[in-house]
Amino acid sequence: MNNSVSNTARLLGAGLRALLALTLVTGVLYPLVVTGIAQGLFHDQANGSEAKADGRVVGSSLIGQAYNLPLKKGQETPEPDLKWFQGRPQNGLGTNSVNTQYKLILSGATNRSGDNEELIQWVKDAKAAVVRDNSTGTYKVKPSQVPADAVTSSGSGLDPHISPQYADLQVHRVAEKNGLSTAQVRKLVDEHTEGRTLGFMGEPRVNVLELNIALKELVAKS
Repeated sequence: MNNSVSNTARLLGAGLRALLALTLVTGVLYPLVVTGIAQGLFHDQANGSEAKADGRVVGSSLIGQAYNLPLKKGQETPEPDLKWFQGRPQNGLGTNSVNTQYKLILSGATNRSGDNEELIQWVKDAKAAVVRDNSTGTYKVKPSQVPADAVTSSGSGLDPHISPQYADLQVHRVAEKNGLSTAQVRKLVDEHTEGRTLGFMGEPRVNVLELNIALKELVAKS
């Protein structure tokens, strides 16, 4: 009986020591090492790829933002603030979802098929809005100029990038709204156009948040 109790006590003691050791290694040391490596080698990524302007964090370069005017009385959907470059449509999971304005509660695609009548109408409405909003007194946008990313949301609904073609389409409008020359604004677009990752993955793209931060700085200097 005494031997049995003694063996049980030894097993419990060994188990407790193993638990404490594993807790220390996996619950304390490992997280500290991983966090230290991440902060040392990948500081920006580890902290959410923060984008800063005027000395403060204004967002993440990995997540799109809406650039809209404040809601007017009686409005349900805000109008875009056309002095800024606009991102992709923000349908997210659909008009009845919680993710209609780049909100982070939920992300995902519309999951509607290419022949879905509601999706087709979204695209038609978005295309008409792109043509209307980006046409100026001296520059008229043609429907054939509107790229696909200007009228469709991304798979997550949170894509921070647009194509160089869509950015270029907005140059005349942004220049006019901010009192800048088209050459100045196009130069900004060129400077913020990223190539394919490693030269062959993905497509050339423009980060809208980073582009608008640069636009704000340019307007302040002008």
